Amino acid sequence: MKTEKFKVSRVSGQPVSDEEMLADLRRVAEIIGASTVSMPKYRKLGKFDDSNLAKRFGTWNNAISKAGLTISNEINISDDRLFENLLTLWQHYGRQPRRSELAKPPSSISQGPYKRRFSSWTGALEAFVAYANENLNGLPASLEDSTTKAKTSRDPSLRLRWRVLQRDRFTCCACGASPALSPGVELHVDHIVPWSKGGETALENLQTLCSVCNLGKSNLHEG
Repeated sequence: MKTEKFKVSRVSGQPVSDEEMLADLRRVAEIIGASTVSMPKYRKLGKFDDSNLAKRFGTWNNAISKAGLTISNEINISDDRLFENLLTLWQHYGRQPRRSELAKPPSSISQGPYKRRFSSWTGALEAFVAYANENLNGLPASLEDSTTKAKTSRDPSLRLRWRVLQRDRFTCCACGASPALSPGVELHVDHIVPWSKGGETALENLQTLCSVCNLGKSNLHEG
C-alpha cells in the first residue's frame, strides 16, 4: 500500500506574498520561454489575477521589473539606459550582441524601444558605438573623468569600460578566458592597482579579468 506524502495546502483567504506573485511571474516567463510576460499571457497561465499584480506593485511594468523580467512596452527610455544595456550584452557574450539576445537575460530591455528610437537593430548598434567612441581622441590619455590633480571616481564610465573591454578583446588578461569562446565566463573591468590603495580609474590602470581571476586577485591583495 502506497502512503501519500503530506503537503501544505493554502488556507482559503490567506494573503499572497509579494514574492509568491513574483515567483509565479517568473514561472510563466519560463513556460513561454521569454524574458517578459504580457497581461493577456499571464491571464491564461498565471495562478493569480493579473489586475491584482498590477495593483500590488503599482503598475504591470513595476511587477515585471520586480520579478527581474524585461519590460517590453516601456516608453521614453533614455539613451543612457539603452546603451548601458547594450554594453551589458556585449560584455556578457564577449562579442557584438544579436537582436534575438534582447529577449533573454541579462538584457533588461526588449527589442521595441531600440526599434522605436533607432529604426533598426543595426542603427541601434551604430548609435551605441558612436556614443561609446565619442571624444576618444579629445580625452586625456590617462584620466577621463577628472583632472590629473583630483582622484578619479571608483566606477569607470560606460565609455571607459567599453574602451578597456575593446582593448583587451573581451578576454581575461590573466587566463585568456572569453565568453565568446566559453559561454558562462563573466568579465569584469578591474583596477590593476586597487582604487582603495590609490589606483586611479584610468585606462592604463584598468584591465579585463574573468570573475575567477578577479576573485583570486582580491584574495591575494587581502592576504
